[in-house]
Amino acid sequence: MENLWRAATGQDPNPDDYKGIEFWIDPERAGWLTKQGDYIKTWRRRWFILKQGKLLWFKDPGSVNRGSSPRGVVSVGGCLTVKGAEDIVNKAFAFELSTRDSTMYFVADTEKEKEDWINSIGRSIVQQSRSVTDSEVVDYDSKSQ
Repeated sequence: MENLWRAATGQDPNPDDYKGIEFWIDPERAGWLTKQGDYIKTWRRRWFILKQGKLLWFKDPGSVNRGSSPRGVVSVGGCLTVKGAEDIVNKAFAFELSTRDSTMYFVADTEKEKEDWINSIGRSIVQQSRSVTDSEVVDYDSKSQ
């Protein structure tokens, strides 16, 4: 039933969103998080993988392999902030990931896991948002006046 709902509402990720990412080996971070649904605001525990600027989620770690498709994908490069959100969702160890259009909420199992996820996603946001190449950087201190 849930798969039918996901297909009908267009929630299944586009394979182009994770093309070329070998998410099943050597993720930058992986673990359980509880995620609030986009349309039906229930909380579901999912297995998350952060790799190459993508945050992907699956039903469980056993469903992650070369032939599997994630249940969802967020391009971290399009995210603006990642920060604690306990006060917003009234849950311990909660954090939010925000884009221009939406905010997603997650709950980790411990404070340390929450901080580790925030740090890892934050690092990935910075890495993905580097749009200026070294040759375009102007060193104002070394310019003659």
